[in-house]
Amino acid sequence: MTDKQRCSWARGSEAYLVYHDTEWGVPVHDDRHFFEMLVLEGAQAGLSWSTILNKRAAYRRAFDRFDPRKVARYDASRRRALMADEGIVRNRLKIDSAVRNASVFLEIQRDCGSFDAYVWPFVGGKPLVRLPKGLGEVPARTEESDALSKDLKQRGMNFVGSTILYAFLQATGLVNDHVVGCWRAPRRRG
Repeated sequence: MTDKQRCSWARGSEAYLVYHDTEWGVPVHDDRHFFEMLVLEGAQAGLSWSTILNKRAAYRRAFDRFDPRKVARYDASRRRALMADEGIVRNRLKIDSAVRNASVFLEIQRDCGSFDAYVWPFVGGKPLVRLPKGLGEVPARTEESDALSKDLKQRGMNFVGSTILYAFLQATGLVNDHVVGCWRAPRRRG
């Protein structure tokens, strides 16, 4: 896996390589995966992505494989148990946010038919492809992440600032920011 040219951030660890090569920038249409990435991106706030990748298996166990129906029902006892779980980021605000966001996520599914149907229109229904020449050309936020952030906040979600949501858009393939020359970057046509 190391002989391919990749985005420079992917060289940090084997976990980064696998994440870069198999997931980052790949279009998602699965609501459970969308919810997982919302929780993980929110948990990452103020931390490194490698910290979250290393805790991902524990998050899947602790948060019932990111079933939003189950997470939305977590009571005070379950939240205390999460605060004691050394496998995840033990931050009360982030844990409470994941539970609150699960309820809002379910409301969005009811209103729109699915989270997939809700989120893709924010990027015009197809992945935004930027083809940056280097990481310096990758924005931290965009008009699309600003609009998604504003809407999710109005609906009651937390830990959904524009920078967090731009990372979410990249992680779920609504945006493809693989740099020119990376084997995962889309090829120019014409």
